[in-house]
Amino acid sequence: MSATTGFQHSLVALGSEYITPTSATPVSAPDWIAWNDSLASELGWPDAWSHTEEALAGLAGNTPFDGSQPAASVYAGHQFGSYNPQLGDGRALLLGEWHTPAGHVLDIQLKGAGPTPYSRGGDGRSPVGPVVREYLVSEAMHALGVPTTRALAAVATGDPVYRQTREPGAILTRVADSHLRIGTIQFFAMTRRGAGLEDIVNYATERHYGTALAAARDQEPDVTPARVLLEEVGKALAGLVAHWQSIGFIHGVLNTDNMLLCGQTVDYGPCAFMDAFAAGRVFSSIDSGGRYAFGNQPGIVHWNLGVLAQCLLPLIDDDEEAAVAYAQASVDRFPERFSSAYAAHLAAKFGLAGMREDDKQLIEQFFQQLEQDSLDFTLAFRWLAEMANGTLEQTPLSQIFSPSDGLSDWCEQWQLRRKGASGDTTTRMLAVNPVVIPRNHLVARAIAAAEQGDYGVLKTLNSRWQDPFAWSDNDLQFAAAPEPEEAVHRTFCGT
Repeated sequence: MSATTGFQHSLVALGSEYITPTSATPVSAPDWIAWNDSLASELGWPDAWSHTEEALAGLAGNTPFDGSQPAASVYAGHQFGSYNPQLGDGRALLLGEWHTPAGHVLDIQLKGAGPTPYSRGGDGRSPVGPVVREYLVSEAMHALGVPTTRALAAVATGDPVYRQTREPGAILTRVADSHLRIGTIQFFAMTRRGAGLEDIVNYATERHYGTALAAARDQEPDVTPARVLLEEVGKALAGLVAHWQSIGFIHGVLNTDNMLLCGQTVDYGPCAFMDAFAAGRVFSSIDSGGRYAFGNQPGIVHWNLGVLAQCLLPLIDDDEEAAVAYAQASVDRFPERFSSAYAAHLAAKFGLAGMREDDKQLIEQFFQQLEQDSLDFTLAFRWLAEMANGTLEQTPLSQIFSPSDGLSDWCEQWQLRRKGASGDTTTRMLAVNPVVIPRNHLVARAIAAAEQGDYGVLKTLNSRWQDPFAWSDNDLQFAAAPEPEEAVHRTFCGT
């Protein structure tokens, strides 16, 4: 197949202790759910091939692609604070690394293609619901500008999957800069007590942060890849979680095995976007203690970075004290990095050229007002943007959002703060405060339809969410917060 001769396998070449060759388990009746034309184009896959039976058979795991060497990776991880010494790709197969026409190297992975050596007794399959959720939300996150894994395709298997009930099965084709995780490093540092650690650290650093490593060596020839990896992952994750907080996204399962070293969002299991703002908002059905609540996310990512630092100590410096000092200083830079990135997002969302010290109180009062009055996070910000630009009456926003008296009073202080703001700053508010997000009740609607074999809702929503910052036809249904009977209060993993 000419479309798939570009696979390479640098991780497989690293050795069998890192990844295990594994074949997909064929399915009985594959059929298309969704295909991502724009991503396929970025990959350089031919248009004429995209909807063929050959492509369908490959993405269902029934026929291996030319040049592909399917394999499952091992990793470990802290799950809700407790260490699990071996996890791994229990329902995911890496087809290989794809080199795009633009020169990028991307993992292409089938998720839900059958059991692997790391399935731990599971069936390795996915119900259609989690596949629809990940396809929709990951592509919406990409359109919102958030670093994320992508969805190339979703395929129905024709076979049932048994969870709480009998559900139709599906397979997601996921694309990422790589699927190497903090948990990958943990497996070799903690479970294997350092055996194989240096090779995987060197590989991850060269693959994702080779430019930074070269620059660091220009300044300090003896700098170790572990130092560069810790620094760059810290920067990437600080920026990532700052972006999440700015759009009201709750990941739901911020275990160390769900944090990619490349800094992309991964594993859209019990994730959700907030409707009415609440700092303590939790959706995940398995997060009974609220460990991964919205307001806790920056602290949890900081904690996860600390775990990575501990794993890297032997490779940071031969002198233990020097290694600890370097690692601690690097991890301690995370709060400032997060605060700086988050402040930049907030400044843009509130139409400010920059953040002053007294802005903290003004912004805190805004969020307090939203929570007190149960106001929608996304619509409240868009209301500010339309107010600043004088475009409120040109949109249907007033039909789906009404500011409370408290928010209107707060708005007077905000307008005084913005007095004299530049036109560019004001216009930018429309480009950072979305009209639409992948709201939970709409995702649930797409899942319910897909479970009945109807993929039209998925396609309609996915199309609308690709242009989230501009108003479009029928946005009263796409932009509106859910009615009380539509609200989703719990989201679930697909395992």
